[in-house]
Amino acid sequence: MNLSKILASHYSALTYEDLPDEVVSFAKLCILDYFGSALAGVNKPPIQMISETMKEMGGNPQATLVTGGKTSVLNAALVNGASSHIVELDDIHKSSIIHAATVVIPAALAVAEWKKLSGKELILAVILGYEVCYRIGEAVSPSHYYYWHNTATCGTFGSAVATAKLLQLDETAFINALGNAGTQAAGLWEFIEDGAMTKQLHPGKAAMEGLLASLLAEKGFTGAEKILEGNRGFFKAMSDEYDAGKITLNLGKEFKILENSFKVHASCRHTHAAIDLAIDIVKENDFKIQDIAKVEVGSYRATMDITDNNNPQTQYESKFSIQYCTALGLAKGNANLDDFNDEDLWEPTIRGLVEKVDAKLDSQVDKEYPVKWGSKVNVILKDGTVIEKQTDYPKGDPENPVTSEELQRKFTNLATILPQEKRDKFAQQVLQLESIDNVADLMEELDASVLYI
Repeated sequence: MNLSKILASHYSALTYEDLPDEVVSFAKLCILDYFGSALAGVNKPPIQMISETMKEMGGNPQATLVTGGKTSVLNAALVNGASSHIVELDDIHKSSIIHAATVVIPAALAVAEWKKLSGKELILAVILGYEVCYRIGEAVSPSHYYYWHNTATCGTFGSAVATAKLLQLDETAFINALGNAGTQAAGLWEFIEDGAMTKQLHPGKAAMEGLLASLLAEKGFTGAEKILEGNRGFFKAMSDEYDAGKITLNLGKEFKILENSFKVHASCRHTHAAIDLAIDIVKENDFKIQDIAKVEVGSYRATMDITDNNNPQTQYESKFSIQYCTALGLAKGNANLDDFNDEDLWEPTIRGLVEKVDAKLDSQVDKEYPVKWGSKVNVILKDGTVIEKQTDYPKGDPENPVTSEELQRKFTNLATILPQEKRDKFAQQVLQLESIDNVADLMEELDASVLYI
């Protein structure tokens, strides 16, 4: 079995006409959701640092930067990928533990704009990019996830396939693109220990490296033919337990993008189930924050590995603190982008509530992960009252979906760097992407004169 050959054979032959209407409509929502996060991130210091560095390095003006101006397709993929990840509102796939949009879409957009390709071609490429990185992520998770950031590692394959499709690579070149993408796959979780800016570099580099793999393959540059299952390949090097069968399971019978989840809270997805429960508990019960004696949170192991921090010192750390996020949901009834700020981080009521949150591994919840990203929350009041609530699916999961209208409002609330009229027009263009003949026309809406009026 040659997994790269199987994937290459299938995806190099797939056409836009093979896509069900439901899949096309869903993909357009994913693209709109990407733009909201990308535009919300442009003025964050780490993104400005990356953008300034890429501008200093120079590059042919081939693709638009969300930070303003044009640069090479490789530089654009890097900057635009990083920008869409920093506010922690980009989409997520449960089983593979991957934020696909932040890697696949910026790379595909850069090529589509550069080559003046159509909206239909972009939609197809994005769908295939999601497909591949999700399948690979499922094959190596959850063991891969302890050290490796799946969005960065597995996402590199998604970027490669999306751009290989746009470059119209044949089956052999597809295989080479996958091989060279896999050997570049990287991204370690160590940044979580000290809140380093590296997390934003991960999706940007994955977008850039997958694109580089395709550009090289277009010129005949060869890559390992068995990069996934080979003796020194991705599976054996980067996972304690892997299931190669996940790569081809129902291949051609389903579209994995429909399994995508959207984020409604501006924090690590592993905190969302607890936030949902905290918000619902406040809405459904009559008590004051001062009445709370203790809060018990039960979750799965990845939540504890990534977000167990009962003393966050920065806004960024607070987004990766299950204790803080639960307290914020109880105290404010929201966990929107604006709710994560320095004032609330040190607000005495919220801070005092953080100290009352006891987060622990729950064996039953952990058993269901990563198929279910659930949580249990018990709020114990000073009078002895215990309020219990549990969920298997955070808001935004396919099993607990957001609507198209909610996602459009999310875009409007995030893309405030654009005037309201521009936001409305741009959103409608994305939602009618299949009718656009030249993606470059869409990207003209994001030039520097619009972003920095």
